[in-house]
Amino acid sequence: MSLETATSSYRFCPVCGESLEPRLIKAGERERLVCRRCEFVFYVDPKVAVGTIIDAGDARVVLIKRSIEPGYGKWVFPGGYVDRGEQIEAAAVREAREECGLDVRIEGLVNIYSYAGRTPIIIVYAATAVGGSLVAADEALDAKAFESSAIPWDELAFRSTKEALEDYLAGVRTGTRRDRRKPIDSA
Repeated sequence: MSLETATSSYRFCPVCGESLEPRLIKAGERERLVCRRCEFVFYVDPKVAVGTIIDAGDARVVLIKRSIEPGYGKWVFPGGYVDRGEQIEAAAVREAREECGLDVRIEGLVNIYSYAGRTPIIIVYAATAVGGSLVAADEALDAKAFESSAIPWDELAFRSTKEALEDYLAGVRTGTRRDRRKPIDSA
């Protein structure tokens, strides 16, 4: 989030309620929002999101068609924001269950995606479906397992969706859970 966006979104100090103003705190760094009264520095940090590219068997991956903005009507792999204090891999398992009804086992990290001027950092895992039933849950219009040749590339919701699917299909793994410890299951 840019300082201009933050300045319009965050106007008051969460500590004392006084107004915030942009101020240079340290030479060479960007301006930060600072309380005029108590000097509290309001750091506008990124949000962390997870995504899970699920192997549904027979060389198919699970995608859901979004029923919410941004990206309404477009396809993504299951994912969402990590809750404060939640283990990242547990969030990936939770989001898969919530968004498409599948229980998954995390197999490894595909990659981490971030973009200049964008708020979220997206951490994408490879996973295997180990239970549940594929359904279009609350935030989905549809849920399907696609062969790689049938992925609707022109109908993907986000740049990170496209890049992560390309990495996954190319076999990119930044490390596997099997190398370090037991895989995390949702069951």
